[in-house]
Amino acid sequence: MALKRTNVYADDADLALIKEAAARLGVSEAEMIREGIHRIAMARRVWDEPFIADEETVDLGGPVTHDDVREARSGGGSGAGSRRHRGRAA
Repeated sequence: MALKRTNVYADDADLALIKEAAARLGVSEAEMIREGIHRIAMARRVWDEPFIADEETVDLGGPVTHDDVREARSGGGSGAGSRRHRGRAA
C-alpha cells in the first residue's frame, strides 16, 4: 500500500483518545489514524451498482415469535431461530 503524507487539524481531546488507544493496543498513533480514515472512506463510499437489484427478493427469515425469544434467552437450540430453521437445507 502506497502511503501519502497529509496534514489535518484535530481536536486535542480526540488526539488524546487516539494516543491512549494506540498505547493500549500496542500500535502507533499513525496506524490508528489511518484505520479511522479508511473506515470513514469505506462508510461514505458510493457503489456503482446497488447491493440488491430491485427485482430480487431477500428472505430475512420471517418474523420472530415470543417463543423464539424465550428459547433464545433460555439458551435452548443451536442459535437464533434454531427451532424455526430445523430441517431446512442450508
